[in-house]
Amino acid sequence: MTAAPGPVSVHPGGPLSFGTLPDGREVTRVVIAAHGLSVALITWGATIQDVRLAGYPQPLVLGYPDLAAYLGEGVYLGAVVGRFANRIGGASAFIGGAQRRLDANDLGRHTLHGGSDGTGQRLWRLVDAEADHATMADTLPDGHMGFPGRMEVAVAYAIIPGPALEIAITATADAETVCNFATHGYWNLDGRDDIAAHVFQCDAARFAPVDDELIPTGGPLPVTGTRHDWRQGARMGERLNAGLIDVSLHLTDGRAQVASPVARLSAPGGPALTVETTEPAMQVYAGAHLSGGAPGLGGRPYHRFAGLALEPQVGPDAPNRPGYPDPVLRVGETYRQITRFRFTPGGEAGLNAPAGGQAGA
Repeated sequence: MTAAPGPVSVHPGGPLSFGTLPDGREVTRVVIAAHGLSVALITWGATIQDVRLAGYPQPLVLGYPDLAAYLGEGVYLGAVVGRFANRIGGASAFIGGAQRRLDANDLGRHTLHGGSDGTGQRLWRLVDAEADHATMADTLPDGHMGFPGRMEVAVAYAIIPGPALEIAITATADAETVCNFATHGYWNLDGRDDIAAHVFQCDAARFAPVDDELIPTGGPLPVTGTRHDWRQGARMGERLNAGLIDVSLHLTDGRAQVASPVARLSAPGGPALTVETTEPAMQVYAGAHLSGGAPGLGGRPYHRFAGLALEPQVGPDAPNRPGYPDPVLRVGETYRQITRFRFTPGGEAGLNAPAGGQAGA
């Protein structure tokens, strides 16, 4: 396996090699830039590898300068995961008129992020790459990881005024199946070793209660009076050691046609980040499993709580949960997700006000 050539920092330009997989296939890196925002992408997992904003020296996401880390401890960092993001309990679900046995890649009992060969651990095709946008695609065969239907999926990354990184995911299938993709970047806005100084605010009025293996135990519950109530905003340092932060926050009962602001993240010394999405839920995970190892961007390894994953999606175990948003993709339909990460210089500006959009559903 070869390492990525050249410096770690983001420099706009055409596709370059980011190394080769053990089977000899080449992974490509491309950088898009506009409006003071630069984003590096790699075709392994359609991954966001680096994000930089003019006026701030630090990278804004966790990433690695070489391919090897993404094949080990860096699995899912920045990737587009699916065909079903999050967990499916018991690695089984009734899909397309039959009970399907799925790949049990989580604890040997559940399906996580589409199985062991989900899109976050596959080599995507680079379809096009221009100065401010790039598109990647993948094909999942019928029966892949146990899911019915041949699926064609594409993700289009674009930098739009704001500046914002817009992520548009589309998919079709030739048989009834389930479809739930999520971008899995870990955000760290101030460049410190952990996210304790960050302030997070989310409009969600409900959350998914789960068991010790993170499988839902029932329908969404009110966040009121729980540690999952982020509606007024809270510093991460006040909650990181109060229990695992790995929760599906439910925003609406179904996917919206237009992306709305649902959450904000900020830190002193970094920009404010607003999340806009069409998705009905968002998984929030504080990186508790990170334990150091391979050097990340800037040369330091990532330890516990080094970044906050904000993953708009349908929600965990939705195929087995009648009260959850519908994850079914039918023949002739097109799955469409729009998620934007919008940056505003000035740290915590505006974080005391609700983000608006999908609150209270």
